[in-house]
Amino acid sequence: MLSPEITKFILHQTRASAITTLETIQSLWSGYGSIVKVGLEGAPLSSVVVKNISLPDTKRHPRGWNTNRSHARKLHSYEVEMNWYQNWNDACTSLCRIPRHLGSRSSSLGDIIILEDIDAAGFPERKSRLTKQQTLPCLKWLANFHATFLNQSPSGLWQIGTYWHLDTRPDELAAMEDGPLKEAAKAIDTKLNECEYKTLVHGDAKVANFCFSENGENVAAVDFQYIGGGCGIKDVIYFLGSCLDETECERWAHELLDHYFFCLRNALTQKISSIEIDKLEEEWRSLYSVAWTDFYRFLKGWMPDHFKINSYSDSLAESTLNSL
Repeated sequence: MLSPEITKFILHQTRASAITTLETIQSLWSGYGSIVKVGLEGAPLSSVVVKNISLPDTKRHPRGWNTNRSHARKLHSYEVEMNWYQNWNDACTSLCRIPRHLGSRSSSLGDIIILEDIDAAGFPERKSRLTKQQTLPCLKWLANFHATFLNQSPSGLWQIGTYWHLDTRPDELAAMEDGPLKEAAKAIDTKLNECEYKTLVHGDAKVANFCFSENGENVAAVDFQYIGGGCGIKDVIYFLGSCLDETECERWAHELLDHYFFCLRNALTQKISSIEIDKLEEEWRSLYSVAWTDFYRFLKGWMPDHFKINSYSDSLAESTLNSL
């Protein structure tokens, strides 16, 4: 149920006369609220999606990471997401489609973000695994997103994007077994953060956060809690690892990287010189295995038996450690 205060705000922002239906889409991670689809009467839109963020009665985490640091990180992530929708998302075009922001506010009851219903806007399909062909629209989305925000300072967002960023994950680092990867964690982090060409990274660009059109040719993206500055290749490695298994990564990674950089070049043609594009591509390609190893480092501390810790990740990590 929505509180009277939240209901009043939704009706005002959407110009609706009444709320007709409520459908819970999902609970937020660790019990920090919910995402609901709200049916509307007498409004320009027949439905909207409402992200309702509220503090849980008790801190809980599916993996047992119930620390004050974890709690503070989640709270800041929702502040970042609200700031993203209030101040940044209008810069996204149809080539990096996201839900339109229809209103947001903070109150004693928590935060609320009202968004366009992206299903009703033509992106109703969700997927957990992808064929090689199905990855292409997502990589095109990422390329256009990264091009849109190239060289922009992440004001009001995470200064360094992605939810596994080392400085926000000291507990997971401490939990790692001692060894070369743990010893190299800071050097890997520094190498990524000191790249010359930076953009905004989505920060959680897994396949579950992409919404597909019925024909699968177009996508939109959601969930901007961990958006911030950084090297665009971090989004690419995380996306590929979320939807392909180790054999598919081994077989298709080079071809899919080529597609991403082809789309990135097209998107940047009117923004920077061809010489700069060449330099950017060279740098980001060189950081592919470094970025992959950075996420692998997080998994080793967070969930050492995770399925993404596989032979492909092992190989990239070994290559990265040998190159440092």
